[in-house]
Amino acid sequence: TWGSSAPLRLEEEIEPGLRGLYHVSRLLASAKSEFQDVSVMDVQPFGRALVIDGLIQSTQLDEHVYHECLVHPALLTHPHPRRVYIGGGGEGSTAREVLRHKTVERCVMVDIDKDVVAFCKEHLPENAEAFADARLDLRIDCAKATLERLDEQFDVIIMDLDDPLEGGPCYQLYTKEFYDFCKTKLAPGGILVTQSGAAGVSAHKLVFSPINRTLRESFAHVCAFNQAVYSFLDEWGWNMASDSPLAIPTQNELDGRIAERITGELQFLDGKSFLGVLSLSKRVRATLAKEDVVMSTTGTHRFMHGQGQAKRARLT
Repeated sequence: TWGSSAPLRLEEEIEPGLRGLYHVSRLLASAKSEFQDVSVMDVQPFGRALVIDGLIQSTQLDEHVYHECLVHPALLTHPHPRRVYIGGGGEGSTAREVLRHKTVERCVMVDIDKDVVAFCKEHLPENAEAFADARLDLRIDCAKATLERLDEQFDVIIMDLDDPLEGGPCYQLYTKEFYDFCKTKLAPGGILVTQSGAAGVSAHKLVFSPINRTLRESFAHVCAFNQAVYSFLDEWGWNMASDSPLAIPTQNELDGRIAERITGELQFLDGKSFLGVLSLSKRVRATLAKEDVVMSTTGTHRFMHGQGQAKRARLT
């Protein structure tokens, strides 16, 4: 129980045979929603961490790496993004990065868990300004159902979802059927970007590569990229897709767009670092080229491996 005097540790099973064990110096808050358990805790060496169902979602040390890579490549590649849709993203960090773009006039963010959103509003002060921004239209609902009901199109659709876990709530939003539907909700020249799971030397075959292949079945142009996220203990992957050519800006063009369009200074991404993010390893490129799995609601699917627990125990 939380009231025990024994130290708290956070343990994650990264993959069969590999576990991560974190020392928790302080549990600040925890709650149980209709869908999941959520906590904010100080985890060494990452600082303040958001933990859902025993799995680290983001940490003070490096959450900017994940969220800047998820948001800014797509918005900076688009010539003038005005309307943005976020599926998931309940902690508010994705909306925070979107709303830094001066061109954005409207940002619809839809997360299914009202309790997690309320919890993050209370305990993640770095996102308070985003939640209060008049351009943000926050809705508590199913991301797919809301997108279906909205009678509008978007310049960028960002899917900041839970990983596709077997039996989890989100795996159907990584399928060809869903991506085909998203195409109908993109304005001309629009871009879809999705978080795509672990993308390191071993785990990239699980879902990163199948997501890329599935998107290539739906869209004419797909760009995969990855970056090490320290607190995730692996490289992480993203894929962006469009039926219009993805004209990736040059290093100087990216730096110019960042200076012109974005309020404040990015912590991780600039023109040079984005070129590095795009530079997939030889092994990953070979896997993507050979991938033949197209994920479907009625047939084949691939899942991430994920299991975590937070408990009182002696750290030995």
